[in-house]
Formats: sequence, C-alpha cells, structure tokens
Amino acid sequence: MRRLSALPLVIFMAVIALVLGIWLGGHPSSLPGPLRDAFVQDSDGRIYQEAVDTLERDYYRKLDRKDLLNQSLDSAVRSLDDRFSNYFAPRDYADFQQATEGRFEGVGMTVEPVDGGLRVLTVYAGSPAERGGLKSGDVITHVNGHSIAGASSEESTTRIKGPAGTEVRLTVKSGKDTRELTLKRAQVEIPVVRSSLKRYGGHKIAYVHLAGFTAGAGDAVKDATKKLLSQGADAVVLDLRDNGGGLLNEAVSVASIFIPDGRIVSTKGRSRPEHVYDATGGAINQDIPVVVLVNDHSASASEIVTGALQDRHRAEVIGTRTFGKGVFQEIEPLSNGGALDITVGEYFLPSGRNLGGGGVKRGAGVTPDVQAKDNPKTPQDEALQAALREAA
Repeated sequence: MRRLSALPLVIFMAVIALVLGIWLGGHPSSLPGPLRDAFVQDSDGRIYQEAVDTLERDYYRKLDRKDLLNQSLDSAVRSLDDRFSNYFAPRDYADFQQATEGRFEGVGMTVEPVDGGLRVLTVYAGSPAERGGLKSGDVITHVNGHSIAGASSEESTTRIKGPAGTEVRLTVKSGKDTRELTLKRAQVEIPVVRSSLKRYGGHKIAYVHLAGFTAGAGDAVKDATKKLLSQGADAVVLDLRDNGGGLLNEAVSVASIFIPDGRIVSTKGRSRPEHVYDATGGAINQDIPVVVLVNDHSASASEIVTGALQDRHRAEVIGTRTFGKGVFQEIEPLSNGGALDITVGEYFLPSGRNLGGGGVKRGAGVTPDVQAKDNPKTPQDEALQAALREAA
C-alpha cells in the first residue's frame, strides 16, 4: 500500500518562504509600515529619513533633498578629523576623475591651504591662471566674493573649478598688495612631465620633473628618461618638488624605472590585508647615478618613490624634508554618483618604516641625504644646482 508523504510539500513551502524573505530583505519598502519596522532593523537609516522628511516638509524655505544628502555626507567625513579623507558630490567626483587623468576644467594651477585661503604653488604654462598674472606664492583669499579662509582645499578648489568658458572672480594677495582677477575657465591639460638635458662639470644629466602621479605618469617618466639617456646623459635628476602625490600604481611604476626588482612598498589597513608591491621590471642600467630632488610639498606617492630609492640605496635624496604622509586612500563610489575618498590604511617602505606620525598625523617624512633649498629671490635654482652637482 502506497503512503503519500507530506515532506515534499514542506520542502516546497520552505523554499517559497526563503525566496520571499530574501526578496523582501532587498525591497523593504514593499512591506507594510508595521512589518517594515519589525523586520528592517536599520534604525539609523530610518532616523535620517525621518529628519530629512521633517526638514523638507516643515522648514520655512524650500530645500533640495539631494543638497541635504551631500551636505550630511560631507559633514560626516569632516567629523573624522582627517585632512586626507573627502566626500565628493556627483559633480565634484567627475572633476576629481578628470584631474587623475591629467586634465580638468578650471584655471590651471596647483595650490596648498594656508590660514588665509590657498597659496599658489605652480601655474601651468598657457593656462588662464598664467594669462591672468597669478604667480607662485600668491594667496587666494576669496572666490566670487566669498572668503575661503578655513575651508578645505578640496572645497575651495571646487569653487574655483567650473565649466570651460565660464568666469571666476578671485581676490589675490601678493605680499601686502591685494587685487581682484576675473579668469575665464578652460580645459586644462596638466603637463605631467617636463624634461631637458642639462650640463654640469662636463657631464650631461637627464633632468625629469614630474608634476603629479596621474594616469600614465610612469610611462611618461620612463620615456623622457630613456630619451635623454640615448642623447648621452650619464646621470638622472628626478625632480619631485611640489608633487603632492596621486595614484599608487603610478608610484610603483616610476620607482621601477630605477629599481630592477624586489619590494617598492607595502600597504596594510584595518580591513585591508597586507599587500606587497614589487618592482615591475624594465629598469635602467644600475650604474647610472640617480638623484631625487624633494621639498616639504613632496607627499604621498612622491614619498613612496623617494623613500624606496633611498631605502634600496639606489639614489641620493637632495632638498628638504618631505611632507610626512604615511597613509593611503581609496575611492569608493556611491550609488548617487558621488564617492568617498577615505583613508583605509598605512604604507611601509622597503625598510619597514612609515613616514607618517601615526594614523593621519603628519610625520617625519623622508630626510634628505643632502640639505638644499631654493631661494625664490634669486634667479638661480640653488636646490637644482645642488642636485646636479651631486649627480655629476
């Protein structure tokens, strides 16, 4: 006599319940209010939505919900007290991506934050900034009439950037003089590498200046270096002054031009396992002397390259102590089109040293083998002359 079992029905119902539960877990808004509150435990998210709903409904003037989201995310990242971490709203993230590719729409300069606003470091040739008369050392205090004192460099530069063809008004201090400039923004191509064949004491020396570790920087430095070596250069000066860093893989690529094999840098973070980056091959002849020229604005990727060449006894370091950044960031895109650029770990040079001061604090940096500093009041670049002398 055959007996029907209820087991297949039970299994079928269990599978249906499982599938339904998974679907509802990903679509909590489809649940009735009481069930949603009972099953969805995202209390922080509900509180945020409640607060935004209240502001949007009851505030005395109309609010943009997207602006509230961007400002709240920006405030959350600022609360970390980490100068290297940022939230990029969707438009700002697009600008950031362009900058890492070596191009952007703006006025064409590099800056650093100071108490009064932004100090100009480099003005790119042919840029709106150069045509407007901006010089290295000038301090920008206002953008379109609004003070930028105390604002982050990311916030201030975002105000200065904008679509090509539009105008931006800058208040600029040069020593004791203050003036206003109106610049027309343009598409700016960042000259990543400048190179030339220099002579010192009867020697031909390859001089290669790298402005930033943007995409393709490694290949650009390698091409420039090998071209000058083919023209008879018997030493190399790599100038990383005022280079604030950029992409980690480009730092490894640049260091690999001079280091044939072995460790360049390693990274490790709370949620990131240790990762060792070795030289990628194709280095120049190891008998060719190399000098790296740095200053206190050489940071991040610049310090990785400088520190690796110093640790591996491949180059003499000339200049002043570097910035002292010992952490690295990663970009984590968000569903709204923006992104978090947040500190996720520390990096360590081949000797095992970290150049930071513990976490995001400024540290010791790289100490030059030979101290040298340019005097901006003289026509000669004293630091470069010291580097050429060491290379010859």
